[in-house]
Amino acid sequence: MSADYIQANTNGRLHDAREPSISPLNRGFLYGDAVYEVWRTYDGVLFAWKEHWERLEQSARALHFGLTVTEGTMLAEIKRTAAAYRAATGCAGELYVRLQITRGGGPIGLDPGLADRPDFVLLVQANKPVPPEKLRTGYVLSVATQLHRNPADTLNPAWKTGNYLNNILCLSEARQRGADEVVITNLAGEVTEAAVTNLGFVLDGVILTPPLSVGILAGITRELVIRRIAPAAGLKVTETVVRPEDFATMQECFMLSTTRDVSPVGRIDGQSFRVGPDTVTMRLKAAFAEYVRGYVAEHPGQSLLQ
Repeated sequence: MSADYIQANTNGRLHDAREPSISPLNRGFLYGDAVYEVWRTYDGVLFAWKEHWERLEQSARALHFGLTVTEGTMLAEIKRTAAAYRAATGCAGELYVRLQITRGGGPIGLDPGLADRPDFVLLVQANKPVPPEKLRTGYVLSVATQLHRNPADTLNPAWKTGNYLNNILCLSEARQRGADEVVITNLAGEVTEAAVTNLGFVLDGVILTPPLSVGILAGITRELVIRRIAPAAGLKVTETVVRPEDFATMQECFMLSTTRDVSPVGRIDGQSFRVGPDTVTMRLKAAFAEYVRGYVAEHPGQSLLQ
């Protein structure tokens, strides 16, 4: 089986993800009328299961549709899908799990009342680790100038929905300049986040991260760092507005995400940042790894190796 094989589960039916499984009338396909979450495993254990599930429920409520599957039922489906993936590939490594729930299908038309019933699609594949060279040199980011983050009072970035066109177009601009990721600003010129990660900076030993009010996703990794991990490591975190003109005053920069946890940034456009084992970023990354070890030991029931 190919190393890039993806195992799918559509409404309980296991299949190769390359096979069609939903109707072309599905509203997630037609309109992005969907919510989703992504988990990863550490030592085979699904990490931050409840935190992600609660955010999924919040996103669904924001879109005014209810989930027809329970937390326990979906965890069982994830375990079944992961087992099928491991059987198909022989993979014993860490997994990436994506769950998308759409409002459903029905006649063509924007009216949500046309939807029949919610559908779910699970995707399981190998979780790709941060390349060693990126840990050494850091990721390269570039600030998007053609588009900005959509404001919270339009389509709120705090909702993790199937509509990602804003992120895609901003990332495309940065990629055209050779960057790995993008820095997206809001209409006020304030830094929000990257296309798929939250952002953090270090100034004189203090971790700075943009507040939710600038228009960002309430990242699970970001929240864990602010509330639990950084304080346990003796690191101070401040939520504060950051602008691109502030980059020159920052000593370090990093990304926060489910799949890559704490990942160093070496440069944003022409501004370089400190990277290496003696940085606050790597101290935070080590503290995150320590938190993960404790979480894994406390949640054997979320193992996808069984």
